[in-house]
Amino acid sequence: MTKSLWVTSRYTVAILITVLIFFPVYWMLITALKTPFELRLAVPTFWPEKLMWGNFIDAFNAIPFWRFASNTLIQTVGIIFLQINIGLMAAYAFAKGNFPGREKLFILVLAALIVPDQVTFVPVYVMMSKLGWINTFYALIIPHAASAYGIFLLRQTFRSINNDVIEAAKVDGASRIQVLYRILLPMAFPTVITLLVISFIHSWNSYFWPLVMTNSNQMRVLTVGIAMMRDSIAGNEALNFHLLMAASVVVILPIVVVFVFAQKHIVAAMANSTFK
Repeated sequence: MTKSLWVTSRYTVAILITVLIFFPVYWMLITALKTPFELRLAVPTFWPEKLMWGNFIDAFNAIPFWRFASNTLIQTVGIIFLQINIGLMAAYAFAKGNFPGREKLFILVLAALIVPDQVTFVPVYVMMSKLGWINTFYALIIPHAASAYGIFLLRQTFRSINNDVIEAAKVDGASRIQVLYRILLPMAFPTVITLLVISFIHSWNSYFWPLVMTNSNQMRVLTVGIAMMRDSIAGNEALNFHLLMAASVVVILPIVVVFVFAQKHIVAAMANSTFK
């Protein structure tokens, strides 16, 4: 096989994989812009006959959209803030600290990666209920304040940083907090951005936890709101499917924007995340 044929084959396969992955997103977008009549056609169209931008306004009006969006934003910002700061401090201790049982404790942190929320939500729900936090932002944010994967990523990055940098900062009178936030944080910036993106996607897309921990429209988030919209049109999906897709497009749009701007940092962080 010649070099030109090999390059052409690689690009062809890459384009085919990209199309396969992107097609569901494309179909969701064009469905959000179609009329109910066009959705019921026997032969589906691959581009709307008329772009119905008003479908997005109708989707906003179908649920308390802005209330749900503000709840989602507060939940997401709170989780990101806690996960990054707790992750930085824990990773600093595991990477540069010297205390008995450090490696064994880190293995326990890694073990938390294999435990899904569905296993722990009952005892956590009971705890939240006894604290009186059900239907509050505390219940949405506090149980996710620490990320085991985030601690792992940051620990791997900190271990790759030479200890001489830290010792020089301590000689200049820097405290541990100053070393962490003024020296290590800038050096681990790609990893911090990666953790921010991962935390953002997980928090913004969270459905199960907000559904369990809230029971009032005043505290619902967007993912739960879309499920409520779906339930409210049960039996009439063919007439309102465009509204579901319009709401879904709005929900995933921030994720796409964040990922596009942060992808180079994600690649740099993943290249440095091998187990050491």
